[in-house]
Amino acid sequence: MAPAGDRASFLAAVAAGADAVYLGLKHFSARMQAKNFGLGELATLVGFAHERGVRVYVAMNVLLKPDDARAAGGLIERLAQMVRPDALIVQDLGLISLARQAGFTGEIHVSTLANATHPAALRVAQALGASRVVLPRELDLDEVKLMAEACPEGLGLELFVHGALCHCVSGRCWWSSFFGGKSGLRGRCVQPCRRLYRQGGPKSKPERLFSCQDLSLDVVTKPLLSVPQVVSWKIEGRKKGPHYVYYVVTAYRMLRDNPSDPVARKSAYSLIEQALGRPGTHGVFLPQRPFPPVRPSQETASGLLAGMVKKEPGGKAYVQTRMALLSGDLIRLGCEDDAWHQTIPLRRSVPKGGRLDLIRPQGGHFPPPKAPVFLIDRREPELMRILAGLEKELAARAEPLEKEAASFRPRRFTPVDRPPRVDLAVYRSLPRGAGKGRGGDLGVWLERAALLDVPRPVTARIWWWLPPVIWPGEEERYQRLLAEARERGARTFVLNAPWQAGLFETREGLRLVGGPFCNLASAETAAQFAGLGMQAAFVSPELSGEELLSLPRTSPIPLGIVLGGLWPLGLTRILAEEVHLEEPILSPRGEVAWVRKHGANHWIFPGWELDLSGHRRELEQAGFALFATLREMWPKFLMDSNPRTSVFNWDQGLL
Repeated sequence: MAPAGDRASFLAAVAAGADAVYLGLKHFSARMQAKNFGLGELATLVGFAHERGVRVYVAMNVLLKPDDARAAGGLIERLAQMVRPDALIVQDLGLISLARQAGFTGEIHVSTLANATHPAALRVAQALGASRVVLPRELDLDEVKLMAEACPEGLGLELFVHGALCHCVSGRCWWSSFFGGKSGLRGRCVQPCRRLYRQGGPKSKPERLFSCQDLSLDVVTKPLLSVPQVVSWKIEGRKKGPHYVYYVVTAYRMLRDNPSDPVARKSAYSLIEQALGRPGTHGVFLPQRPFPPVRPSQETASGLLAGMVKKEPGGKAYVQTRMALLSGDLIRLGCEDDAWHQTIPLRRSVPKGGRLDLIRPQGGHFPPPKAPVFLIDRREPELMRILAGLEKELAARAEPLEKEAASFRPRRFTPVDRPPRVDLAVYRSLPRGAGKGRGGDLGVWLERAALLDVPRPVTARIWWWLPPVIWPGEEERYQRLLAEARERGARTFVLNAPWQAGLFETREGLRLVGGPFCNLASAETAAQFAGLGMQAAFVSPELSGEELLSLPRTSPIPLGIVLGGLWPLGLTRILAEEVHLEEPILSPRGEVAWVRKHGANHWIFPGWELDLSGHRRELEQAGFALFATLREMWPKFLMDSNPRTSVFNWDQGLL
């Protein structure tokens, strides 16, 4: 399954023998930085692909915001009528119901951003109408097999085999949003994990503490051929060019079709090395031989080093190339953090050892001597001839005119009566004396030590919070823990992924609440949560104030919000050995962050708390009924300071 961010990459995928291509539209795509496609162009390309037996999947894998339903539903309606793709890839459960309302009859695939990380999630996904689930990139081979064993008949699994890795768990990262409202859940991520950070203090060495190498399973994909539930090998890269797509698709097709042929494996590996990605890693895929995806001392820029900047005495800058460069190639000066970072299309070929003169960008910085220059995309003549031939075939097709949305109207929900307000303080373990008297309501993260620390008479009054991520090998332990909690009298559970509803065989006498880590942000999604048995839900605190205040008026279930406390930048399963827990980490602009481990995951926290208490009255008047404060102990280095607070995206909006 190949990525396509533009027309040339789409044709390269078809030429390389991809079985399926996935892509995004101009709106509602998790790769908004890619060029993406209009409906008329896409209708032509889908017909072209279908004639060649290639399936096309459209990614609408973003968080659905409060006012998105009509626009998203109208777009899907036109997509269904004009384009007829084979599947939609969705992150937000609200888009599943919108798609069916809009008349889309194709398959629904659950994106990796939806965070379906444990076996019970698969049954829930199928019950909601999904025919495929995209697995997290953090799973090892044994965990993939656990998911496959639990996979219900009629549901397929999709696994990433190649491409960029996020440092944080998909769907569990708010890092980019915290630093300016550019949400990764909305396709706007500015990749703050790729930046240089200093650990310990401002004089320490800046390193790429969180920048991952590319996933490249290449020659270790063979075991997947014996897992029939894994129906798709997915290649990441919708922001990549046709060279990358053609080379990588060709390589993995060779590995799939000739798994025992050493010559084919060697050729495939060579093609991957020439694809101009970042340095590759098998990551954690082989549990017996994990390969750290993050190596802070190494550069993680994509492309091949084409040369280093040199300067003449008069000030002219140039590169003496280490390889032949072709007209149309793309080169990049420097890395993401560099002031002189830019991408340049070449207008002429340069032989190996030749001279490429550099021009200072208007209003920009000039690269210093020895700055690296990378080749990041090629335009080799052979591939260009292939694509030109396919373009000729496409030229004979008339591109249909795009239709305006005319008939779609999203369903309206009747807001529920507002229940009594609840103030909830959420702890890792019950504080001493907190269970005495009535006071406010208490929440406790569900772990066995915390459960046993709560007196039985108090257990029923606690709101028990499940973790934001449960991995395949952890599911059985949490099912036992839930059974023990219920035996001790627990009745209220806060689920921090909608899939956790599948952990409850019976819900009689229970109160299930959707937690804030579910990323709920629309009435359509709230209705889906209600269908899963949730009687209330916390919304994502990532939204703007205007969006937050509009939600209760349309929600079919009572809503809550995290009013304050430590909200993470993100959760990760991987952490470089060089990153120390509970120590200050400084961003390029001096913002403080720190890392703490809870269970199998590392939580990356900012050095400030979320604080929406100044807007509480507005939230109450808007209809919010549940108010939670996340109580997390400060690390020692911040205990004596007076850290600032944040209202997140309240004033600036969410892109």
